[in-house]
Amino acid sequence: MRERTIASHFARAALGGARQRGYDYSNLLQRLGISAELLDEPRARIAPEQFTRLIQGLWLALDDEYLGFGSAPSKPGSFAMMCHAVIHCRNLESALNRGLLFYGLFPGAPRLSLTREDEWVRLSLDDAQLWDPDHFLSESLLLIWHRLGSWMIGQRIRLEQATFSYPRPEHGAEYDLLFSCPLQFKAAQSSLLFHSRYLNMPLLQDERTLKRFLERSPADLLSRPDDGDSLSSQLRRLLSRDRSRWPDLESVATHLHVSPQTLRRHLREEGSSFQELKDQLRRDIAIYHLGRADLSLQQIAEQLGFSEPSAFHRAFKKWTGLTPGAYRAREN
Repeated sequence: MRERTIASHFARAALGGARQRGYDYSNLLQRLGISAELLDEPRARIAPEQFTRLIQGLWLALDDEYLGFGSAPSKPGSFAMMCHAVIHCRNLESALNRGLLFYGLFPGAPRLSLTREDEWVRLSLDDAQLWDPDHFLSESLLLIWHRLGSWMIGQRIRLEQATFSYPRPEHGAEYDLLFSCPLQFKAAQSSLLFHSRYLNMPLLQDERTLKRFLERSPADLLSRPDDGDSLSSQLRRLLSRDRSRWPDLESVATHLHVSPQTLRRHLREEGSSFQELKDQLRRDIAIYHLGRADLSLQQIAEQLGFSEPSAFHRAFKKWTGLTPGAYRAREN
């Protein structure tokens, strides 16, 4: 979904390496229309396009695709060169092994490995040597390799489990959107588990599609939503189809051929609720339009199903900590 937004935490975390190096990124933020006040608000969100450009800008400024979080820098262009090295591989297994071998040539690069566990495959990250207080690089590397693999074979690789070597962070609720699978924290290692059947799948991409892919990746891979198989993901897609009516829980349950009680229970098991999903979607749509100035505040309120603009103002401030007007002023 184009309106999916990024929590301000990830922008603050991405800037951590620049702060550590003493780099003044205020001009970069100003150029991207991201205010420092916006970043300081824990509930605030930014548009995915802004986040992609922020990552790309930091790469160039720091001359490091690891953004200062690795034990050694990775020169900009390393990821692109790795992709060129793997794009002609016969299948996903060959591509992943060659890609991991490529990064293994660089001293100080984070170590990733691919191991078989019966019918499963585990992609593991050794993050012990990283300076990564907010786990930004650990999250990014796992996301990038998962989404790169999915892109290469032309279908989403369904994750069975994601493990992390650290305790559940304060932004842990975002992990459900990032990985869309069962999560385990304080594990022996950070890793992703998926079925081995994907390894034999042929690559469906080529030099032509890779050129377009690299115009925005891997930064774009971090900002792209992972529309997995969870009920929450299904409901978000369902609610986004027809925004003129904003169906209630009962009508959605009928559409899915389950009882409202069953729907509530399944969402509760995923750590969510119907109202929470609905509010997250409305929040993201509001932020999308506030950043473009294509609709008035009243028109946005009407599109989101609010009968009064004042109700939209109250709801938006509850969601983000800012009023719609203040958010639009800081974005433009």
